[in-house]
Order: sequence, then C-alpha cells, then structure tokens
Amino acid sequence: MHHVIIASLMILAVLPAGGKAQNSSRDPQRAILVTGASTGIGRKITEQLAADGYFVYAGARKEADLQSLGAIKNVQALRLDVTKPADIDAAVATIVKGGHGLYGLVNNAGVVTVAPLIDTKPEEFDLVMMVNVYGPYRMTKAFAPLIVAQQGRIINIGSISGILNETEAGAYQMSKHAMETFTDTLAQELAPSGVRVSIVEPGSYKSEIFKNEVNRSGTGAQEAKDWEKLKEPDEVAAAVKLALSDPKSKRRYMVVPDQGEAEETIKTQVAQLVQLNEGQPYTYDRKTLIKMLDDALVGARPRSQ
Repeated sequence: MHHVIIASLMILAVLPAGGKAQNSSRDPQRAILVTGASTGIGRKITEQLAADGYFVYAGARKEADLQSLGAIKNVQALRLDVTKPADIDAAVATIVKGGHGLYGLVNNAGVVTVAPLIDTKPEEFDLVMMVNVYGPYRMTKAFAPLIVAQQGRIINIGSISGILNETEAGAYQMSKHAMETFTDTLAQELAPSGVRVSIVEPGSYKSEIFKNEVNRSGTGAQEAKDWEKLKEPDEVAAAVKLALSDPKSKRRYMVVPDQGEAEETIKTQVAQLVQLNEGQPYTYDRKTLIKMLDDALVGARPRSQ
C-alpha cells in the first residue's frame, strides 16, 4: 500500500506547480473526456453531460462525427482512436492546453465480434482486446495525473456481459470480464489520491456496436437489426452522471431495461457463489452463507425508483 501512496505523490509532483488550485479557481466548470462518443451510449453520455453544464471532450475517429459532436454546446470534439498512442498523446496535449484540467474520464469506446470463441479470427480477437481492454488501460495511464490533480473520477463502461456468459460473443465477454478486475484494482490503487472509480454495466440498449461489426467483418447482421429496436440508453447516461457527481459513488452500477435482465445477472452471480463454495474443504453451510449475505447487505442502498 505504501508504494501506491508514493506513486500518487509522484504523479502530483510532475504536475505544474499550483495546477490543481489554479484550475479550480480559474475554471469551475468540470471537464470530462468521453471515448467512443460518436454514437450510442457514448453519444448519449456526451449530450447529457454537456446539457448539465460539464465541459465534454468527446472522442471520435471519423470527420463527420467530429463535426457533429463539435456543434454541441459545451463539447469539444477530439480525434481519438484509443488503439493509437499518438492520438492519446495528442489528446493529453490538447486537454492540458485547454486549461479546464480533467475531472473525469469515461472509458466507453468498445467493439464486438460475433463468432464462437474457437472460430474467432485472431485479428478480430486482437481488435476486441485492443479497444476494450488496452484502450481503457492506455487512456487511464495517460490521463491519471490530470484526474489525480482534481481528485476526480474514472468511469468504465462495462456490460452485464462481464458477469454473464453466452455463446457467440466470447471475445467481447472476456474483455468485459477484464474490465471488472480493472475497475476494482484501479479503485484500490487510486483511493489514497482521492480518485473514485466505478463501472457502469449496461444491459441491452440501442447501440451501433453490431452495425459497426457488420461493416467491419460482415458478421452480426441479425444482432444489428435487433439492437436498432432497443430502448435508448438514457438510463446508462444517467448512471454515468450519478457516478461522476455522487460524493459516495458506487463501485458498480448495473443498468438494465427490464427485470428479466436484472434477474438473469443476479442469478448468475449467485450460481457462481454456489460453484465456488461447493465440494471444497472449507465449504460453508446455508446458514453461514445467509449470514454472510446479511452482513454484506448492511448499509446497502435502497431500491432505486
């Protein structure tokens, strides 16, 4: 733990003298960087944060998307591909020069590939990991000094696929399972610096992630049609806003459009608990497990409206 505290102090030491106080006094408007902001969840997060008065740096790759994002009040579009270190370095330079500092990072950019795991093409598997896992790692590493300076927030956009396991999307699910550990580890390591880390875990909401998969590799056509009919991700954006603003933000925000997805996700967690507990030398009986659950529920938040 001592090395975590020392590392945090070293990060602060490399910032310009008085950087934190200067940002807060000169520019009280908090700045948030959202990756993958061109469509779907990222676009909705960008629009809602900007409407609430945040200054949003919106990352996208295509010129048309950059133009569209830049037309939104309180938004500055950034050309940003999270797989390209040069783009990330340029984004850091732009944000430092902008003078707002950076209070929050929303790691939203993501891709999916549709195929049984053993049939997934290596290049597709690599792309999913580069965008969904390496991307958040590189972004967080690059922007940590700015976020630490403001004792800000890091929000990772995961998925209930990081808990569930289904066929035909193994690479994507592996990446989202990885984001669960990424979030927990970051939260522990950055806590001494005052930074809070959360993961928002959406269920099935309207998105172009499968449409992009069709355009890239030709698979996922049916999924693309199905996802176009889903509910708009306003609830996901609302969860991100809460994670950014709540003084005692949660570690995990599951956001699903219906009770069925909530039940499936929670039941999967319970089934995993049973599997871990059964048939090992220190197996706990039902009474003890229920007591553990009751103890864990102490202080749990009430049902949201």
